[in-house]
Amino acid sequence: MTIMCGRFVIAGNKAAIHDAFSVDETFQDELKPSWNVAPMQGIPFVSEQLREGELVRRLEVARWGFVPVWAKDPKAGGKMINARSETVTEKTSFRTAAAKRRALIPANGYYEWQKNEDGTKTPHYLHGEDEDQLLGFAGLYEFWPDPTKAEDAEDKWLVAATILTRAAHNALGHIHERMPVIVPRDLQDQWLDPTMTERNQVQHFIDTIPEPNLIPRIVGKQVGSVRNNGPHLIEANQNPQ
Repeated sequence: MTIMCGRFVIAGNKAAIHDAFSVDETFQDELKPSWNVAPMQGIPFVSEQLREGELVRRLEVARWGFVPVWAKDPKAGGKMINARSETVTEKTSFRTAAAKRRALIPANGYYEWQKNEDGTKTPHYLHGEDEDQLLGFAGLYEFWPDPTKAEDAEDKWLVAATILTRAAHNALGHIHERMPVIVPRDLQDQWLDPTMTERNQVQHFIDTIPEPNLIPRIVGKQVGSVRNNGPHLIEANQNPQ
């Protein structure tokens, strides 16, 4: 499995996400911004449910690392931070969520490491044409029941999520062969639509999402450590060697 998008940025607060994705309901705590979101950490996600005939859009938090409902151990999520969009409706781990639990994962941008001929790697930060505009990564989420917890325990269910990936287009393929699936604003309603449950329909929709226009820039190697955080991580590195 080719891992990509192993780090990304959520610099906005709840209000920014609420406005960008037309959220109806959200959690109580304020969202702490992060310029170095890593796997197995909590990430916000936007989902939509049909409730008494009305669509309700929610902002919730999931652990980044998908855990199938049948998994024996939540550690499986460490290997499922990404799902290949080309086969997501076929794979046993993801196909039910692809039909019933699709999400948008807000992000300002993400990091990728370009392999160099000398064996080193150069980190890049990739963002939209409007750097202040939040992107919507296509994601899936799942509820995993912890067998060690009582049925009525508040923490019985782990909410876990994954980010869909696709082949990188020519302009970015030199950095990494894969990139996140980014749902443009005019298609986000359809992606979240809970009435779209046919897997063939979902796969066709994914396959026809247009390629995004992203802008990469070389950044410092500090982003390689999860201990480092702050807006300085996305600043251009004037001396990448």
